[in-house]
Amino acid sequence: MFVEKKYYIYIVASLSGTLYIGVTSSLIRRIAEHKKGKIEGFSKKYSCHKLVYYEIFGDVNAAIGREKEIKKWRREKKEELIKKINPHWNDLYNEIV
Repeated sequence: MFVEKKYYIYIVASLSGTLYIGVTSSLIRRIAEHKKGKIEGFSKKYSCHKLVYYEIFGDVNAAIGREKEIKKWRREKKEELIKKINPHWNDLYNEIV
């Protein structure tokens, strides 16, 4: 039996609104790592651990391409994307576990 691999792009936010965009093959594990401060770098430095947006892909290259595309956007466009599926910027982590 073949199990299709899934890839995710995601946006995590800090309480002050700083955004971090990433890509992973295990969204639950990665967000848990962000929440526990196990991911060194930008997201840890700015306490970005609230999952506010994600997309699912069947192809890793498509996911990476989408991540790069969103990272180039102005903040306003990123906020519009988030608000389309999450108008109150709720933490979506509990919905995916």
